Amino acid sequence: MKHARRLATRAFRAEQREFLAEGPQAVREALAHGGAVLEVFATVDATKQHTDLVAAARRGDGTWHVVTDDVVEAMTDTVQPQGVVARCAMLDRPLAALLDRDPSFLVVCADIRDPGNAGAVIRCADAAGAHGVVFVGDSVDPYNPKSVRATVGSIFHVPIVVARDIPASLAALQEAGLVVLAADGKGDVGLFDDSLDLSVPTAWLMGNEAWGLPDDVRALCDSVVAVPIFGRAESLNLATAAAVCLYATARARVGRSG
Repeated sequence: MKHARRLATRAFRAEQREFLAEGPQAVREALAHGGAVLEVFATVDATKQHTDLVAAARRGDGTWHVVTDDVVEAMTDTVQPQGVVARCAMLDRPLAALLDRDPSFLVVCADIRDPGNAGAVIRCADAAGAHGVVFVGDSVDPYNPKSVRATVGSIFHVPIVVARDIPASLAALQEAGLVVLAADGKGDVGLFDDSLDLSVPTAWLMGNEAWGLPDDVRALCDSVVAVPIFGRAESLNLATAAAVCLYATARARVGRSG
């Protein structure tokens, strides 16, 4: 339990290659992933309520520990914990391993700092049918507890890559045949312009919440795409912009396959 509590810190997560998934939905998806769950901590009430999770843990390799409420509370940073937490093995892979699977629909997050946004982008990517989410530069840890909660289990569905070098990562994507599109309010083409073909293999690049994408990174992309604002809003937040772009691509891909 002391080991699990220490996973609240990024350094210890990175050292151990482990993270915590909180709540019945996240734990359910973790157990379904196969091999991700190392052990589960649950209160007496949660154990009685979620017998399906207990059975799934027993079928797998994860040990189910019945613990007191204060133990679960100590492991989480939420005001009202949901009573069940899983200690999981990290799932990310090198970019080269993801590209070996010949993906044609990715989203790349560069220097994003908000864990809620990181989790929301993973969830959107999962919903839109993307083949992976790549975190580059000084981005937040996707295994941050808030990030994991915001994915609502999608972190166990979508391949994750964590890489430091932005130029090298973008070059690798382009060499693999993906068109890298930067989402930016000052784009040279609009998201709904007829000239923009989203049915081709595409990687969307999303920038930092506060300052977006620096000019040197924009210059590395094949095109810079603006999400149009039809009302009076100054801008869209990162997760919303990502959802719009990803679903525009999903629609184009469905139309191509149809």
